[in-house]
Amino acid sequence: MKGAVTAVLVVVGLVQLMAMPGEAVDCGQVNSALASCIPFLTGADTAPSAACCGGVKNLKALAPTTADRRAACDCVKAAASHYPNINEDSASSLPKKCAVEVNIPISKNTNCQK
Repeated sequence: MKGAVTAVLVVVGLVQLMAMPGEAVDCGQVNSALASCIPFLTGADTAPSAACCGGVKNLKALAPTTADRRAACDCVKAAASHYPNINEDSASSLPKKCAVEVNIPISKNTNCQK
């Protein structure tokens, strides 16, 4: 009987671990991924650099779950607020220009909870 109880407790513990969401993305990772995009986003460059597009691809990899994408979106929004000269058209076109499908809006005006 003691062995059966132990087995049940182990299974319950494993199920809880599998059901727990992963750690949310932290803003340092997001900022680092997109730092090389600032010249494009502010109009200093007419196209995103290879490093910028690599960062966009990295951002996609950092945020595989809905919770991660929301956290990353909040980070992008917070970072964008520090750059008043970000061009919203450049920001919204960045994933397409980098040929990366990212379900994270790159904008300072987005609602990240949707």
